[in-house]
Amino acid sequence: MQLSMWTYPWDVQDLGLEMVERDLFERAGLNMISLATSYHAGRFLQPRSPRRKAYFPEDGTIYFKPTTARWADLVIQPKVADVITEGGDVLAELVQRREAGGLQVSCWTVCLHNTRLGMLYPQAVTRNAFGDPNYYNLCPSHPDARAYVRALVADITHTYKPDRIELESPSFMGFAHEYHHEKDGVGLTPEDDFLLSLCFCPSCLSRAAGAGIEGEAARELVKQWIAEACERAVPERCFPEFPASGLDTFLPWPQLHAYLLWRFEPVTSLVVELREVADPETRVLIIDLKDGWLGGCDLAALGKVCEGAILCAYDMQAGDVAGLMAAGRTALGAEKFLGAGYRLFYPEMAGPEILAAKVKPALAPDVDGINFYNYGLVPAARLDWVRAARAV
Repeated sequence: MQLSMWTYPWDVQDLGLEMVERDLFERAGLNMISLATSYHAGRFLQPRSPRRKAYFPEDGTIYFKPTTARWADLVIQPKVADVITEGGDVLAELVQRREAGGLQVSCWTVCLHNTRLGMLYPQAVTRNAFGDPNYYNLCPSHPDARAYVRALVADITHTYKPDRIELESPSFMGFAHEYHHEKDGVGLTPEDDFLLSLCFCPSCLSRAAGAGIEGEAARELVKQWIAEACERAVPERCFPEFPASGLDTFLPWPQLHAYLLWRFEPVTSLVVELREVADPETRVLIIDLKDGWLGGCDLAALGKVCEGAILCAYDMQAGDVAGLMAAGRTALGAEKFLGAGYRLFYPEMAGPEILAAKVKPALAPDVDGINFYNYGLVPAARLDWVRAARAV
C-alpha cells in the first residue's frame, strides 16, 4: 500500500529534508511523499516552521525547474516560485534520495486552478452564462490551457521520473470558495452556485457544437435562472433535491441536460492527453472530491484513461467512508489504483480515535493507498495519530 502525505516544498526547506523524511517514515509510518509541484495562492498557518508562523505562497507558480524546450512555443508560460529559485530544487533532492532508498515520490500537481495565469491570459479562463471571467480557473476546453497542462505533466514526469503524479483540478471549478474575499449578499442556493459555475466561454461553445450540442440555448436558460435568483428578496430552492438528484434534475430541459452531460468530455479528453504525454513509468492519478461530477469529472470514464484516483473523504463520517471506497472501486474497476485522502485538520479530526475510525475502511484489501493532508499545516503530534490509525 502506498502511504503518503501531501507536503509543500517550503515546509521541506524550513524543516530540512532529513527531519521531513524521519517524520514521514519513522514517526508517521509512511512510505511516500506527495510534493506540491504547482500550486495556487493562500494564507497558511505554519505551526511547525522555525522560520515563520504565517506564509503566503506565490500565486500560480511551479515548484520545479522547467525544461525550456518544452515551453518554447506555448502561449501560457509558467513561473518558477521564488522559494525554488532561491532555496533549491526540492523535488530533485527527493528523487535523488529515493534512488538511495528514501521515500517514494509523488508529484501533487494543480492543473487549471491558477489565478495568476488567469489574470495574465483571460482568454483562456472559464466564463459564466453572462460572459464574466472566472480568473481562478483556466478552461479545460481552451487549447492554450490544455497545452499548458500537457507541458506541465510532460516536464515533471520526464525530467524527474516520479513514481506517480496526482492531478488536482483538471476540470471546471465551482463558483464559491475558489477566490478570496468573496461576497454573496443574495444567499446562493446549491443549484444557483452550480449554474454560476457552468462555463459558456467561446471554446466550450465551439467544442460542444463540434459534438452536436447546442450550447447557446443552454446558456440563455441558465442566464434566465441566475437573473431570477438575483431578483428574489430571499433565497428560494427551485431544485431542493439538488445536488443529490444529480444531473437528472435538469432532464425536463433537454438542451441544458445535453450540455451538462457534454461537460465531461473536455475533462476526460484532457486526462487522456496527459496520460499520453506523461512518462510511461509514472502513474497518473486523479484527485477527486465528493461530487466531482459537478466539475465535469466522470470517475468511471477517467478510470479508463489513467491509472486511478485518490478519493478525498473530507468532512465524512467514518460510516460513510466504506461506501465512498466501494463506489470508487465500482467506478474504477478492479485493476485501477484506488486511494483515500484524509484531512488532519481540527475539529474534523478531533482526536486519534476519530482518525482511526475514518481510516479503517481504507485499510481494506481492495484499497491501494492513503494520503494525508497536510504535513506542514498540522502540529507534529498528529503524525503519531497517523501511525496509530495505520495499526488499527
